[in-house]
Amino acid sequence: MATKKYTVTLPEELAEEIRSEVGSGGFSRYVTQAVERQRERERLHAAVDWWESAYGPVTAEELAEAEAERRDIERAHAEREERARKAAKPSGEAA
Repeated sequence: MATKKYTVTLPEELAEEIRSEVGSGGFSRYVTQAVERQRERERLHAAVDWWESAYGPVTAEELAEAEAERRDIERAHAEREERARKAAKPSGEAA
């Protein structure tokens, strides 16, 4: 992806905190990822707004169902990763 340099004003304390965590070379990447995450949140909010305007507000029951499904998916992924990790160990190596 092509890049272009822009001037952005940030609170000095925040910018220095980020720079100390990611180093000077990681600062632009950090800011880019933060902007990308914000844009994704805005697109998700727009999708939810559209959905609710078409079908009504999401209920507490629907939110609970979605959260339970998310936990099930995370658990399944963790189990799959654990099986893959164990399978990748050479035989005779302790778990």
